[in-house]
Amino acid sequence: MRLKFAATLLIALASSLGTAPPTAGMAGTTADAGAVDEFGPQPASAASSASTVTLVGAGDIASCSSGADSKSAALIKSIPGIVFTAGDNVYPYGSAANYAKCYGPTWGAFKKRTRPVVGNHDYEHNPAAYFAYFGARAGQPGRGYYAYDVGTWRVYALNSELDPPSTAFTQQYDWLENDLAANPTQCVIAIWHRPEFSTGPHGDSARMSRFFQLLYDNGAEIVINGHDHMYERYTPIDPAGTADPTRGIREFVVGTGGASLYAYKTSSPLVVVRNNTSHGVLKLTLSSGSYAWQFIPSTGTFTDSGTATCH
Repeated sequence: MRLKFAATLLIALASSLGTAPPTAGMAGTTADAGAVDEFGPQPASAASSASTVTLVGAGDIASCSSGADSKSAALIKSIPGIVFTAGDNVYPYGSAANYAKCYGPTWGAFKKRTRPVVGNHDYEHNPAAYFAYFGARAGQPGRGYYAYDVGTWRVYALNSELDPPSTAFTQQYDWLENDLAANPTQCVIAIWHRPEFSTGPHGDSARMSRFFQLLYDNGAEIVINGHDHMYERYTPIDPAGTADPTRGIREFVVGTGGASLYAYKTSSPLVVVRNNTSHGVLKLTLSSGSYAWQFIPSTGTFTDSGTATCH
């Protein structure tokens, strides 16, 4: 009885101060939004009236044989907000030892505020190590997909390593379809590893085409990928790869977290800007109904920035 009274009193006090305690929720949601770690406050939850929130990160990150991940981590240390990864978090593969020795000392410093995505180097050898390292922040164990809210935005972390047309792949699609229907949101971001479109050596990947189509049909704004170790920003495009300035999705390939950068394989008129000489991170400043992007270099001098409104 005393515990119940104390909990009630705590909630009432937090409410009067405008800082309600974290609400329990499904793994991978904003259950711990509002927490603070040594690198700055977490972004507010969807219920917050904060005018802007920040999402920052990259893919293709850590290796014990490279120092570029340390430099990109130094950038993130100075940027409060939720940290995303776009897969291939550690090289050469995602073992428990590599996470502890290679990822842990750099980007692992921000694990408390990281919402990860799994890549092929994380998944092909031992996906259990990925889920063990990130815990509930990686979503339900074994699935590798989940959703969370950043301000008024809905963010989907998806698993491009599930083989179509497996049962797990179909279940992920059904889950996304249901979540989009249950959470109608003007501004939506999706993050997964293998890009739908890329001019890098891996090239276009049709693996997630159904998901790209579903997101397009539901008015999503942004898709973020890694896999090809470079930066690319596409003009808003439809699932067929045609420019669509009215309803198109703006795709970013951000495989610049620390792994060795790639040479281009092809070119595309849909690519507005690309770079393969600078490591760095993509910072998204998310507002109600609009957003700004900024590529911040940790090596080299390349930058990119702009603003847009949601559909």
